[in-house]
Amino acid sequence: MNIGLKIDNYENQKERWPIEGQHILAQYNDEYVVVYQAYRPAIGLFAAEHQYFGGEFSYTRMSWIKTNFLWMMYRSGWGTKEGQEVTLAIKLKASYFRAILENAVESRFQPDKFADMAIWKQHMYSSDVRLQWDPDHSPNGDKEVRRAVQLGLRGEFLTPFKGDGILEIEDISQFVSEQRELVLSGDYGNLYTPLESVYVPDSEKAIFNIGLTI
Repeated sequence: MNIGLKIDNYENQKERWPIEGQHILAQYNDEYVVVYQAYRPAIGLFAAEHQYFGGEFSYTRMSWIKTNFLWMMYRSGWGTKEGQEVTLAIKLKASYFRAILENAVESRFQPDKFADMAIWKQHMYSSDVRLQWDPDHSPNGDKEVRRAVQLGLRGEFLTPFKGDGILEIEDISQFVSEQRELVLSGDYGNLYTPLESVYVPDSEKAIFNIGLTI
C-alpha cells in the first residue's frame, strides 16, 4: 500500500535510533509533526474523511497521542485490539505541537520542576496536557531501554482537533495490516515503518519541561 508518509526499512532505522534515554522519535518538518492514534471505525473513518475530529469523538475526555509508530502498534496490538482498529497518522501543526510540549505536566512527580508533591498534583490535575514517558517497544512488543512519549490532551489543547491544529489526517490501517503480517512471520528484513528521527523542539522551555534527553 502506498501511504502519504515517508517510510523506511525497520532494520535500517533501528540502527539510527538511540538505544536509551527519553527521546521523541517522530516524522516531522518545519510545518508539522506526525502523531498517531487508533480508534474504532466510527471515529477513525469520520476523521479521515472529514479531516477533523467530530461525530462520535468526545471533546470532554482526555485523548492520547503518540509520535512513535511502533509504540502505537504496541498499544493497539497492530490494529487488532477492540476499539483500535483504525490507525490514523495525524500531521499536527508544528507550532501547536510545540505549545503542547511547553504546557505538558508529567504524570510522575519531578522534584526539579516542583517544590513538593502537593504543588505538582495541583498543576497536573488542572493542566490540559498530560505527559508520560513509557518504555518504547520493538515490533514484536518487547520493551526497549529507550523511552517514548505519549501526550494526553483535553480542554483548550484538544479543541484544535476540530481542525485548526491539523494539516492532514490519513487512515493507514491497511499499511498497518500489511506490516503486521511481516511481524507475525518474523520477516523484519522486509518490515517497513514510517520514517522517524529524533525530534528536538526549538524551544528551551519545551526541552526542560518534558525532560528530554539531549
